[in-house]
Amino acid sequence: MSTAKSIVMLGGTGFVGCHVAARLVADGHRVKVLSRNREAKREVAVLPDVQVVSCDVYDRATLGRQVAGADAVINLVGILNEPGSSGRGFRRAHVDLTGHAVEACRAQGVARFIQTSALNAGRGDSHYLRTRGEAEAVVERSGLQWTIFRPSVIFGPNDGLFFRFASLLRLLPVLPLARARTRFAPVYVGDVAAAYARAVADPATIGRHYELGGPRVMTLAEIVRYTRDQLGLKRAIVPLPDPLGRLQAFASDFVPGKPFSTDNFRSLAFDSIPHDDGLAALGIAKTPIDAIVPYLLGHRDRQHQLDRFRRLAARPRG
Repeated sequence: MSTAKSIVMLGGTGFVGCHVAARLVADGHRVKVLSRNREAKREVAVLPDVQVVSCDVYDRATLGRQVAGADAVINLVGILNEPGSSGRGFRRAHVDLTGHAVEACRAQGVARFIQTSALNAGRGDSHYLRTRGEAEAVVERSGLQWTIFRPSVIFGPNDGLFFRFASLLRLLPVLPLARARTRFAPVYVGDVAAAYARAVADPATIGRHYELGGPRVMTLAEIVRYTRDQLGLKRAIVPLPDPLGRLQAFASDFVPGKPFSTDNFRSLAFDSIPHDDGLAALGIAKTPIDAIVPYLLGHRDRQHQLDRFRRLAARPRG
């Protein structure tokens, strides 16, 4: 077992962050999660050896105080959409906050920094991908002992992939789909958490980028059809030509909560498939979609699902 460390997490109350925090605690580390509202994220706070602290992570002095004494900082902050379409929201969440975190680490003598990015970071004209690439550059020139993770789409309980489409499919008899041919390698959130834990424990990961993907490559249309079939629904999935997909994205820009956007449409111009097998490089076995998603979306009793996920959580993952 690795030596116990003190870890500070930014973005630790999100979907991925909760799983990373749980894995780090299981490995014996102490975790501090910085959150804008600790009371709204009680599920993280109930983990042993996790401290959830309410603070403004954009305040440099506050951030410096919170990372003081840490062995490592993990930045998991990311957004898929922003208010408006100027790119300022993406820049603030991805580039500015990463810069503040890097400055805080340098000021407090925290050498180890683990950054979350995305496949295709820096490519194309979407604000999301462009600012992910700019944030990577901030980390790479920081002088810190950094590791950068670039995952494909991530799946697991209550994810933004299968669960998101499940909600839409339950509501709509026909689902028009932009960029239906874009390919992904969906990666299980437990495997992603194992990758972060490995980076915390293994100095050989310093100065490296890891692209994380699962064992199965699927188009967006295949992902939606798979979700439909697991739900036992009869729904028509209609791939849209790009002009209509672009129009759908533009119209969705004005829908509250932005379930889809013009920036998402631009990001989907690129397949999200790893060129390098980061999980294999880390010695982590990939979890197949069929081992997880049917038990989340299929017609199986809830207790059976819970028992299965308890076993999966207890299983060593690298």
